[in-house]
Amino acid sequence: MNKVVLAGGSGFLGSVLARHFSTRAKEVVILSRRNQPASANIRTVVWDAKHLADAWARELDGADLLINLTGKSVNCRYTPENKKEILDSRLDSTRVLGEAVRQAAVPPRVWIQSASATIYRHAEDRPMDEATGEIGEGFSVDVCRAWEKIFWEQNVTATRKILLRIGIVLGMGDGAFPRMLNLVRAGLGGKQGSGHQYITWIHEDDVAAIMQWLYDNEAQQGTFNVTSPTPVLNADFMRTLREVCKVPFGLPSPAWLLKLGAVFIGTETELILKSRRVVPTRLLAEGYVFKHSDLTGALTDVLKRV
Repeated sequence: MNKVVLAGGSGFLGSVLARHFSTRAKEVVILSRRNQPASANIRTVVWDAKHLADAWARELDGADLLINLTGKSVNCRYTPENKKEILDSRLDSTRVLGEAVRQAAVPPRVWIQSASATIYRHAEDRPMDEATGEIGEGFSVDVCRAWEKIFWEQNVTATRKILLRIGIVLGMGDGAFPRMLNLVRAGLGGKQGSGHQYITWIHEDDVAAIMQWLYDNEAQQGTFNVTSPTPVLNADFMRTLREVCKVPFGLPSPAWLLKLGAVFIGTETELILKSRRVVPTRLLAEGYVFKHSDLTGALTDVLKRV
C-alpha cells in the first residue's frame, strides 16, 4: 500500500490502526483537529472535519484507503448541546469527505466508514446480524441511521465503500474497557443492572485485521458487523474479567445506582444497560478468521500489554 488516510484518527482506535497500517503502507496520514509531531511514516494534517480545504483534501488524492473514524464521543451526558455535537460531528465529516473524494484526480480505492453496533434494538432474545437484525429506537439509533444514510448518499463511483457497525473494542488505549477494568480492580466489578444484557465485544487486533482483510478482498463492500462471534451476558463478561484479573469478588451495581452515578461522572446508562447481541454473520460467511473469539483469551491478551 502507498498511503492510508485516517480521518479523525487521533484517538484510541486511530492509534491502533495507525500502528497496524504503518507496517503495511509507505505512509499513514491522520486528519485531526490538533497537530501532532510526525513519527516514522505517520504524520498528521490538520482539518476541522467540516469544511473542504486543499491542505487536507489533497491527501486523499491517490490514497489506497480512507478510513473515517470521526465523531464526538458518546461517553457524555445527552444534553441538547452534546446531542447536537454528536450528530453534527458525524454528518459533517462524512459529507465533507465525500466532497473531497469526488474532487480527487485519483480518488481513494476504498473508503471504510466506522459506525456503531448500537443501531440494533435492545436484544436479549436473539442475535442481530446484517440481514435479520432489527433497528432500534431512541437518540443513539437516530444518530446511527443518519450517519449511515449520509455515507451511502455520497456518490463516489470510483471508490469501493464499506460500512462497519463496530462493537465495544477491547484495548487499553481508551473507550469502555479501561473503565470496566478500573471497576473490577476497585472491587466493584459485579454485574451491572440485571446482568442479562449482552455485551458485543471485539479485540482491537481484530478491528485492524478486519479492515485490512476487507481492503485486500476486492469483492467486499456494503455493511459488516465488526464484533466477535461470541457476545456474552454482562454478568458473564464481568465475571470473566474478574477471573483474568484474579479479583475474587465484585459488588454488583443495580440500575438505580448506575443512573445516579452516571449523573456524577457525566455519562449515560445506555452505554452499560442496553443489550447489544450483535454477531458478524457476513464476516464469517465470507471467510474471515478471528484472532480472538474467546473472551478469556482476548482479555488475557489485552492485559498482557499493560
